[in-house]
Order: sequence, then structure tokens, then C-alpha cells
Amino acid sequence: MRLSDLKVKQTAIIRKVNRTLDDDTAQTDLVASRLETLGFVPGTKVQVITKGIFGGDPILIQVGFTRFALRKVEAEKIEIEEGITA
Repeated sequence: MRLSDLKVKQTAIIRKVNRTLDDDTAQTDLVASRLETLGFVPGTKVQVITKGIFGGDPILIQVGFTRFALRKVEAEKIEIEEGITA
């Protein structure tokens, strides 16, 4: 499951951040690298605080005590494990 699929107030654990681009090259995705630098690393608990009213974009995410506004495209790079209670 992807972080972009999580509903408001749901909590999950990050499994991994997809670091390769969608095309056939082996290039590293700079956005994914930046997400990891900001704290989106495997084993970290994340929670969706709210989503934008038009199409759910952007998504307000909390990681620890920090909140980030991510676009859906960015949140789709993060694989999560759901079923964690808040």
C-alpha cells in the first residue's frame, strides 16, 4: 500500500521509499532521496492529518513531531504497512 492511499487520521509504518524513476533507467529519484533525508525512512510511524478538498492534494503528513505537506505524486513513492493504531 502507498502513503497516498491512507485515509485521514490513519497511522502506518513506512516499509520503503521507492528510489528509482518509473522509466527504464536506473537513475535515482531525487525527490525520493530528499524524502528519506527529511525522515521518511523504513520503520518510521506516519499519520495522515488531512487531505486537500480538491482531489486530496496536497496531503498533510505527520512524521514524529514534524508535519509535511506532500503532493500525491510524492506520497505514492512511499510504501507503507497499515493496520497500526494511533
